[in-house]
Amino acid sequence: MADAEVLLEVDGGVAVVTLNAPDRRNALTPAMASELIGVLDRVDAQPEVGALVLRAVGRSFCAGGDVATLTNAGKDPAAPENYDGMGRIYDSFYRLGQVKVPTIAAVRGSAVGAGMNMLLAADLRIVADDARLLAGFLKRGLHPGGGHFVILSRLIGREAAAAMALFGEEINGTRAVELGLAWESVDEAAVEDRAIELARRVAADPELARVAVGNFRREVVNGAVSWEVATQFERPAQMWSMRRSAQA
Repeated sequence: MADAEVLLEVDGGVAVVTLNAPDRRNALTPAMASELIGVLDRVDAQPEVGALVLRAVGRSFCAGGDVATLTNAGKDPAAPENYDGMGRIYDSFYRLGQVKVPTIAAVRGSAVGAGMNMLLAADLRIVADDARLLAGFLKRGLHPGGGHFVILSRLIGREAAAAMALFGEEINGTRAVELGLAWESVDEAAVEDRAIELARRVAADPELARVAVGNFRREVVNGAVSWEVATQFERPAQMWSMRRSAQA
């Protein structure tokens, strides 16, 4: 649909999901969050998809929660429509973190607040050299939400997470790579092509991609496990892949 705020294209086993609300810098509303969740459900339902790239139209990747949404929620946070609306925004980036295929955030422009949560929910990040990455919650007079402390610190550690989330430090793409927040920073014009290039590699075998990323998240992302436990996660999956290869 031309007026959709979240777009989906599938090409060569790669699902490209596009945030398409440039007039408000892709700031998330409950309606947009619901659209995103629906698109991610569609991706999971297509077994031929082996990777996902999340990108955005316009000069911002995502400016966080929509100002009007936050203002209305602040008037009566306990009102069911406000509570549920904010929950949908939280659910949208949490849902991205649960997609059944490996995910890459292709980040150009700025990412603030919930926009940071969105890129942190992906398995990998390719960012523009001049990207502007900012937690920004306290600057708005808000406590961080959506598990921000956890998903930020698991990538960059306690010290850097404190600098960004508590003390308002803003970083660019180059610094993001130095801190371990992103895999690579490139010229803005090359961000999406580089992300899709990486996605195509793993998407070449979508069945294996789905099994591998499930164990990757269990072992690494959702709280590190011991080496012993990791071997138990990996053994059945590896044996399955060996048998599959032998039968091919």
